[in-house]
Amino acid sequence: MLGFETPLWDEGEDAVAGVDEAGMSQRAGSVSASAVILKPGTRITGIDDSKRLDAKSREALAKEIKEKAAAWSVAFVELEEIDTINIYWAGILAMRAVEGLRVTPQHLLIDAKRLKEIAIPQQAIIRGDTKSASIAAASFLAKVSRDALMRTLWR
Repeated sequence: MLGFETPLWDEGEDAVAGVDEAGMSQRAGSVSASAVILKPGTRITGIDDSKRLDAKSREALAKEIKEKAAAWSVAFVELEEIDTINIYWAGILAMRAVEGLRVTPQHLLIDAKRLKEIAIPQQAIIRGDTKSASIAAASFLAKVSRDALMRTLWR
């Protein structure tokens, strides 16, 4: 899962951010996205596509990701804006989570998308949440954060 990060770390790019979104195929609620910078060499056992694990496992891993990450950020796009710009563009807009990182990334690894408005070198990786630890970490934080918001809204 570190096959994309390790060569960048070896080149001295310690601030590699994985980026992914959640809620793109939902019928209700907001879209979330997260950006996560893992410290070089970070290994988190069990990290993979967040959709493959149950909620309790996701929450435990999300806690570990937050503890071990050099930086992380989550952003949301609300339903009203989704209705205005459509779900695809809402997912892109939610990826502004990159701008919320307390460390400026040197490189972005993004699940299947490119962020044209962000002038940081980036790589779009199809099914990136199953191939990159950084993207998988972002997937977990986006999903867990969105799930928590949805639980609050439905109470």
